[in-house]
Amino acid sequence: MSSTIPTFEARAYAASSPTSSLESSTIARRVPLATDVQIEILYCGVCHSDLHTARDEWHSAMPTQYPCVPGHEIVGRVTQVGADVTGFKVGDLAAVGCLVDSDGTCPHCANGDEHYCAQQVLTYNAPDRHLGGVTLGGYSSSVVVDQRFVLRVPESLDLAAAAPLLCAGITTYSPLRQHGVTAGKKVGIVGLGGLGHMGVKFAKAFGAGVVVFTTSPHKRDDAKRLGADDVVVSTDAADMARHAGTFDFILDCVSAKHDVNALLGQLKTEGRLTFVGAPEKPMEVSSFALIFGRRQISGSNIGSIAETQEMLDFCGEHGITADVEVIPVSRVNEAYERVLRSDVKYRFVLDMSTL
Repeated sequence: MSSTIPTFEARAYAASSPTSSLESSTIARRVPLATDVQIEILYCGVCHSDLHTARDEWHSAMPTQYPCVPGHEIVGRVTQVGADVTGFKVGDLAAVGCLVDSDGTCPHCANGDEHYCAQQVLTYNAPDRHLGGVTLGGYSSSVVVDQRFVLRVPESLDLAAAAPLLCAGITTYSPLRQHGVTAGKKVGIVGLGGLGHMGVKFAKAFGAGVVVFTTSPHKRDDAKRLGADDVVVSTDAADMARHAGTFDFILDCVSAKHDVNALLGQLKTEGRLTFVGAPEKPMEVSSFALIFGRRQISGSNIGSIAETQEMLDFCGEHGITADVEVIPVSRVNEAYERVLRSDVKYRFVLDMSTL
């Protein structure tokens, strides 16, 4: 960190305490260094993590420092580049996801898995190595990020609908790819929200047979519209029995308490259940459900920068984006309350031109 780094003022929406609404503010951004890219933010998705952080709901693990500017689903245009930047030029479409830095030297970084680096720097509420304090996210007019963590956005994509790809997209794309979901595989997607609806789209695009598990029967038609071949109401034992023991892979996108053992019973021998949702409290898992089918449980956390670029390119080739509701920044507090009620199909996106 250097106190001599010059800065410029950017507009933002920030929370000043766990109980305050997000309000219009100004923040300092560093003037681009040699390897930095400055981006005018056009759209920023609203992730449930934004709400958790703004309200300091993860205090025991990741206490929030204020003022807090959330946002890690960032899409915009390059307005300035540092002298040593090679991959971007002024006017390019660009994106930033959940990370803005890592140590670059650890085994994870050397292996291209900077999202598992112990010294990773999150896009917001992480130590800012340049200006001190904490990083400030995408609810802002501008952001400056090292080129290693900036992504290219295909021109063919709707920019607002592309923003959630930077978190919801890669969070579901990565485990589906890592575990070999292809044509001929049968995949279950648990939960049809911001993450789950992207899981359906990707699994279908990979050629798999796709079944959605939901506790909400009214979501049946929408699940099929998104590409699901069938829908199972997970609280209905008879409905669950129809597919028992037939899945190669199940992606669990639910962050509330639910019956994991019932889902394990849906897997084939050697099938895998992967969590991308994070329930607040630990869930009970029967060892017998694993032992008698040689089944596996795993978790997955976003994806590497290279894999995120792969995902964006794949979306460009296949016309895949999130289903979004675009709103002005002034409605972000309303959006937070609606997120809590699951009252959005399926991701809010802030139009940053309204800032």
